[in-house]
Amino acid sequence: MNTATIGSHHWPTSLWRKLMWSGAIALLLAPAVAMQFSTEVNWTLVDFLVFGTMLAIAGGSVEIAARASRDQAYLIATILSVGAGFLMVWANLAVGIIGNEDNPANLIFFAVLGVGILGALIARLRPAGMAHALHATALAQFAAAITAAAMGWGQVWVFTAIYIALWLIAARLYANAAEREALMNHPDRQGA
Repeated sequence: MNTATIGSHHWPTSLWRKLMWSGAIALLLAPAVAMQFSTEVNWTLVDFLVFGTMLAIAGGSVEIAARASRDQAYLIATILSVGAGFLMVWANLAVGIIGNEDNPANLIFFAVLGVGILGALIARLRPAGMAHALHATALAQFAAAITAAAMGWGQVWVFTAIYIALWLIAARLYANAAEREALMNHPDRQGA
């Protein structure tokens, strides 16, 4: 078997899948445990529902990717991009990226994620299209930083640089998966 591929038929029983969902459950339970020992952690039912929904969406996205492609680069790109998006939403809701979580300027970062989600839908999760979607997301991330600086909302250059790097790494991995897919589907290879 090519080292660039994984058997998607192995995903339902894979150790990685079990670790992912166990980690999600542990993250969801952590605040409940922390609330038993500290008054500084005070989550409401809504907090748990929102966080649980975020974890379910992130995990579900990885599940879909694992079943959509046998390519390891594709799966890693999805984990990287979904993980980055998850952390951006979490940071934005918890403390805010610009100012605090109530600052409406933070909505600009949800727009960045919207570009990525829309691009993924247009690409129908195909690797070449996903690479383009992540390039567009990186561009939107840069535009968000320029907008924040121009509007006097704050400087988010380090945050922006980290996220642009994550989006571009994921884009490169999707492009690698697309290249392998094209080679596998090449007419010369069909007779082999």
